[in-house]
Amino acid sequence: MKRRDLLKTLTASTFGAAVMPVESVVGAPPTTPAAATAYGRTPAEATRDARLRAEKFLTPQELKTITVLCDLILPAEKGKPGAIAAGVPAFIDFIVKDMPQHQTPIRGGLMWLDAESRKRFNGKKFVELLPAQRIEIVDDIAYPEQAKKEHLQGVAFFNRMRDLTLTGFYTTRMGFDDLGYVGNTPNKWEGVPDEVLRQYGFATKEG
Repeated sequence: MKRRDLLKTLTASTFGAAVMPVESVVGAPPTTPAAATAYGRTPAEATRDARLRAEKFLTPQELKTITVLCDLILPAEKGKPGAIAAGVPAFIDFIVKDMPQHQTPIRGGLMWLDAESRKRFNGKKFVELLPAQRIEIVDDIAYPEQAKKEHLQGVAFFNRMRDLTLTGFYTTRMGFDDLGYVGNTPNKWEGVPDEVLRQYGFATKEG
């Protein structure tokens, strides 16, 4: 099973039912996705949301790393948008302020990731690594049952990042479309079927 199909299956079981390369977007913090609007919010909730969006927690460097990770977890594939196009980094930037319990694990995990990168690759931060080097580290922390004891902090961090990335993506219109979810849609009513009309002795639409 391809990675995207596996993620789709995992997400479906959890919920019940213009793409650019990452290098072109990591230079600046991502914009807030359109989903983070005041629609359906009370005035107090909309005011709180606006205040949280204006606050700063993650640094530009941390957002760069998060953007790279989001693209690794759910990249754009074969014309289908990925986490970057859906604005997932901005979603995570908002969530760590909306749910402060994520702040220490996310920041600590990012520090672990850079420390591991420096140790393996001549002092380079994770965003400075080549794609194959990034994958080497991710492969060591993406599969909990195979991870070494010294990588457990990285495993916990990556699990959290994966959960946030999938939640962010699959609660957008792009995510719904990727799952094939259409929600409640009206049917086209064409009247009582002819066989039912005939059964009860009524004239059919055919005459």
